[in-house]
Amino acid sequence: MNLANKITIARILLIPIFILLFPIYPEWLISKNPIIHHLDIYGIYYATAIFILASSTDKLDGYIARKYNQITNLGKLLDPLADKLLICAALILMVSEQLIYTWVAFAIIAREIIITGIRIVASSQKIAMQADQYGKIKMVFQVIAISAVLLNNRPFSYITEIRIDQVLMYIALILTIYLGYNYIKNNYRMLNFQS
Repeated sequence: MNLANKITIARILLIPIFILLFPIYPEWLISKNPIIHHLDIYGIYYATAIFILASSTDKLDGYIARKYNQITNLGKLLDPLADKLLICAALILMVSEQLIYTWVAFAIIAREIIITGIRIVASSQKIAMQADQYGKIKMVFQVIAISAVLLNNRPFSYITEIRIDQVLMYIALILTIYLGYNYIKNNYRMLNFQS
């Protein structure tokens, strides 16, 4: 297994750590365990740091794969899957803590499932459908928005009362939906959906 794929797998392995650090512990456990009590207060910061670290490896594994000619079918499968798992995990946890509306998370997750489904159909028909450059822009906006929401609008709250984190989340949502529609429109005709 090459270095690029190892980095991608490391990103996937960071997802359960992100989930474990996210402070959603039962009250009885918080009161009995000092470590859990500490994580209940500061876990969101640790979780956000892990989320940002995992997100940043997306650019790194792609760069290494291209520079050192390490592009593989496994990498083509795992890289977008790792991104989607990380984003979906964060969205679900944020909904559980009422940090974002359920419909926002649903719309973003639904888009990712639809695009993944199209790629699976394309792959079964031996059609190569690479992610376009706008997909990376969408991912950057999602990461920035999710990080801001996880940090409860910090550092923006120090300079304004406007909920910049929520504004960023809606920009990420609009980008996600628009670019998903654009991707479907541009690639749908390449596919054969006949039974």
